[in-house]
Amino acid sequence: MAELPAAAPRVPQRTKQRPAERGGAGLGRVAGPTRGGAAPLPLPPPLGRPRVRFKCGFSGPVLDVLRCRPGWQQARNEEEWDFLWCDVSWLRENFDHVYLEEHVRICHFRNHYELSRKNYLVKNLKRFRKQLEREAGKLEAARCDFFPKTFELPLEYHLFVEEFRKKPGTTWIMKPVGRSQGKGIFLFRKLKDIFDWKMDGGRTNEQKDETQIETYVVQRYIENPYLIGGRKFDLRVYILVTSYSPLKAWLYRDGFARFSSMRFTLNSIDDHYVHLTNVAVQKTAPDYDPEKGCKWMIQQLRQYLTARHGTGLVEVLFADMDNIFIKSLQSVQKVIISDKRCFELYGYDILIDRDLKPWLLEVNASPSLAASSQEDYELKCHLLEDTLHVVDMEGRLTGKEKRVGGFDLIWNDGPVSRGGNLGALVNGNFMANTHLGVQEGKKMLSKCGCEQLDYSSTTEIKHTNVEGTILLIGLLFKL
Repeated sequence: MAELPAAAPRVPQRTKQRPAERGGAGLGRVAGPTRGGAAPLPLPPPLGRPRVRFKCGFSGPVLDVLRCRPGWQQARNEEEWDFLWCDVSWLRENFDHVYLEEHVRICHFRNHYELSRKNYLVKNLKRFRKQLEREAGKLEAARCDFFPKTFELPLEYHLFVEEFRKKPGTTWIMKPVGRSQGKGIFLFRKLKDIFDWKMDGGRTNEQKDETQIETYVVQRYIENPYLIGGRKFDLRVYILVTSYSPLKAWLYRDGFARFSSMRFTLNSIDDHYVHLTNVAVQKTAPDYDPEKGCKWMIQQLRQYLTARHGTGLVEVLFADMDNIFIKSLQSVQKVIISDKRCFELYGYDILIDRDLKPWLLEVNASPSLAASSQEDYELKCHLLEDTLHVVDMEGRLTGKEKRVGGFDLIWNDGPVSRGGNLGALVNGNFMANTHLGVQEGKKMLSKCGCEQLDYSSTTEIKHTNVEGTILLIGLLFKL
């Protein structure tokens, strides 16, 4: 059996009660059946049934959820484990050197980087687009036009310069492929900035003695982002993949929008607080309020967009986002090593422009599961709980479920349609089984005192209340 080399760090103390502390039996959900077609949640294992032994290399919501799951226990240092939540570095160092039994589950696929490393993502999307054009025609290939013009540097430097000179004055953005949280990113309009980067390599002091220049991607910067309260934002959406052969993907209903703390302008391209929405960047802003944060729940965003643009346009926008999720997964389906012991919870970063077109910025194989607020903590706990429900170590599911907790099955070796009478066609297609950002029924207290959603009804967002929504924006951003 595999072992996690380091013990999990201590969970930090919180000023507010965790859901498990309020309810005792679990985090934010109750055992037993739920309403509205969701799959039943796992019950405690019967007496005498072996417990699930887990190891975890993180603190915070991940460890909290694993510790509070009925029938699960944390494996000691030398003890064998059944379930492992690790970072990608552990996978890289240990996966090929350990024996894993058939029942074991790990939270990453072996070569997850084919989708999550920025240069590989673009390479696979370009290859997949060409494949679609050959096999299905230009119209189908055009459905992959959801990522900006991108080049890998230094490998494609000359191709980039040729493109750059076609439209002088265009803003471009440089991103290191191996870093996250906004580190190493900068915007530019002059080739001189690239010459400086080539000389210095965009490297840290520790890297300057190395002969190899760090790999970057350079992308055409989206100069017309959709703004709310004058601020730029992007979306974090969660996709759970349990198999690549065949492809089986689940879309989480909840997510959030991350806002910049400064008003958007192209007159100050060096100001990261204007152009980068990463929480790791924004929380260092002088006026950052840790209680308020810079996030909106995706339900709030969808309600705002619907109030401003109507249900039809917003439905098309979210259907276009569904297309991004599926096409990007299909682009790596044949190159990802599909191991039935692996699953992956991806964090997709999506930007919406002024024309309500969604753009894929990047995909994270290790999306941050740390909490920046109590609301964020609860979202992450629910997300992780439902991930464990889908992974189903307890063997409770039948395999025919279209919904488990907050996850909707959107692809099962083919598109999955909604059951029941839940809406009209979008873009002339059948109604996909997605409910991203849909405002659901009111929250109610369960028997154990935990909050859970009443899924028996779905709230329709009408094209009204524009003034109230704008007032909410004004209060949020202190306009």
